[in-house]
Amino acid sequence: MERDERPPSGGGGGGGSAGFLEPPAALPPPPRNGFCQDELAELDPGTISVPDDRAEQRTCLICGDRATGLHYGIISCEGCKGFFKRSICNKRVYRCSRDKNCVMSRKQRNRCQYCRLLKCLQMGMNRKAIREDGMPGGRNKSIGPVQISEEEIERIMSGQEFEEEANHWSNHGDSDHSSPGNRASESNQPSPGSTLSSSRSVELNGFMAFREQYMGMSVPPHYQYIPHLFSYSAHSPLLPPQARSLDPQSYSLIHQLVSAEDLEPLGTPMLIEDGYAVTQAELFALLCRLADELLFRQIAWIKKLPFFCELSIKDYTCLLSSTWQELILLSSLTVYSKQIFGELADVTAKYSPSDEELHRFSDEGMEVIERLIYLYHKFHQLKVSNEEYACMKAINFLNQDIRGLASASQLEQLNKRYWYICQDFTEYKYTHQPNRFPDLMMCLPEIRYIAGKMVNVPLEQLPLLFKVVLHSCKTSVGKE
Repeated sequence: MERDERPPSGGGGGGGSAGFLEPPAALPPPPRNGFCQDELAELDPGTISVPDDRAEQRTCLICGDRATGLHYGIISCEGCKGFFKRSICNKRVYRCSRDKNCVMSRKQRNRCQYCRLLKCLQMGMNRKAIREDGMPGGRNKSIGPVQISEEEIERIMSGQEFEEEANHWSNHGDSDHSSPGNRASESNQPSPGSTLSSSRSVELNGFMAFREQYMGMSVPPHYQYIPHLFSYSAHSPLLPPQARSLDPQSYSLIHQLVSAEDLEPLGTPMLIEDGYAVTQAELFALLCRLADELLFRQIAWIKKLPFFCELSIKDYTCLLSSTWQELILLSSLTVYSKQIFGELADVTAKYSPSDEELHRFSDEGMEVIERLIYLYHKFHQLKVSNEEYACMKAINFLNQDIRGLASASQLEQLNKRYWYICQDFTEYKYTHQPNRFPDLMMCLPEIRYIAGKMVNVPLEQLPLLFKVVLHSCKTSVGKE
């Protein structure tokens, strides 16, 4: 079936009554510094071409596309550079369905990831030039191409070398504090370079660092009875608490938080007629309307908080302006996830991005996609309850580290209050899941990191970003 080639600023082609949104003004043209991403190409089987006037003398040694410089020791394009980095950092193991000798070209490089990574290694791409923290930029600019044996290449392609590295860190992790992911960042958030497949021990270490901000702080009298989270050891498994009842004080405060939430389905229309092709501008307008409704619900939520009278309007304004994206993201992944990953996913499925949109997708957008998909599966696995969601939201909102606050110390006490209450509730409700509370709390810094990264994604790329995330999540869950 041929795709509708209407421009992004066009209306609801096929008749104004067929659509569900009025076309907004044209979106600004996308920037000209992006590149094609492998995962995105899977949504559109069409090939991606580069205009002839952009061609240069230098070509990528992997696929023959226009090279942008020296990446990890060899001349390559942005696409192959990003593919190699993601493959090594995320320890991916691919499979070839043919004879492990697939043609690598600009048009066919996305068809076999195994052969693409194989050629990267054969041409001399140096995995040791990738920074251990996963951040942009090589670890050593002077590192050139490297020739490795066929045996070593086979160990990498089969994943054997990644397993050996994992065993090395598990045996020497306590004595070698320079290993990737073995320490938390200074901001008490997971390191941006931590892989999405990090082990439970690394994730727990990050959690222990995240809670260090509460060490040495006095506990309010009403919460001193709560079993201390700080009695847990980072070097031993968490022990399931003894069966006990939930204190009435904790129950009352959690009930007040849940009562402040608007848990009714979103009112923004997300239904669309069969056969209607959604334009980029229409999908962007829908995303804006959803964001407006979600933001309005956050404002109404603040006014219903049990501690609303304890802080100034100035502080609430400061808190909301700094956390609104995080609050919307958290709610979309939890209490509104059925609509977002159901109705909205159906709408995005009717949007077909152009080759140009695919080609110009940014590095920031690709990282956001990977982390959102990971976080969705994390929440889907945890099946966060309304009570846990309400506590997580309050803890994230009451961030005393935000600049410009007049009552930082008071915020600190409120934050501790709901931290302990959430711990008390999870230990009472989920007795046989001793890791549940650390798992929940580790999602918060990840949400903050993703929200910060989304600010850097160009607005015109958001429709494609949401299409990829929703498509991937809905498809994977449907296979379970």
